[in-house]
Amino acid sequence: MITFPARCFLSAFLLSTCCLTNSVQAAANEAPPPIRDEIPQAVLQGTGTYRWFGLTIYDAALWLPAGSNPDTRQRFALDLTYARNLYGNKIAEASIDEIEKLKFGTAEQRQRWLLQMKGIFPDVREGSRITGIHIPNEAARFYLNGKFLGEIRDPEFARSFFAIWLDKKTSAPDLRSKLLGNLEKTYQ
Repeated sequence: MITFPARCFLSAFLLSTCCLTNSVQAAANEAPPPIRDEIPQAVLQGTGTYRWFGLTIYDAALWLPAGSNPDTRQRFALDLTYARNLYGNKIAEASIDEIEKLKFGTAEQRQRWLLQMKGIFPDVREGSRITGIHIPNEAARFYLNGKFLGEIRDPEFARSFFAIWLDKKTSAPDLRSKLLGNLEKTYQ
């Protein structure tokens, strides 16, 4: 038989555990600082993991303004948390390869974009977080662990870059599906 003081302690313990769980879940769904600053009222749309030949490369999260659909006419953010060390130049080259597979931009544009990305993208370590912000009709802005890296002021680049993850012809359709969730068919 549980005594009254033990029941009180147990009740208080269960209540505090429940509150702690709820606050941890709320924090997990709260946008990181650069996203919060760039997109007030941002909500987490979806998350997924990108793997290459079974190796985890990064975890991705798509953030949208509350109550909106992801499209190229609004701000949204893609947040990548790397699972391994990678060179910034290799990240830029892989990005251009994906943009080329999607048939975005001319050869000259892709070369210019590659040079711009190489000037912005740093080497990353396991746990590093690169956040990309899509700014419609203007640019793509990038942050490393919340610190501003730079931006590429070219609306066609911004559309092409985020298409790597969000276009219907992406080379990672499972990740796209997880990022977009129930909005998968609405992305333009």
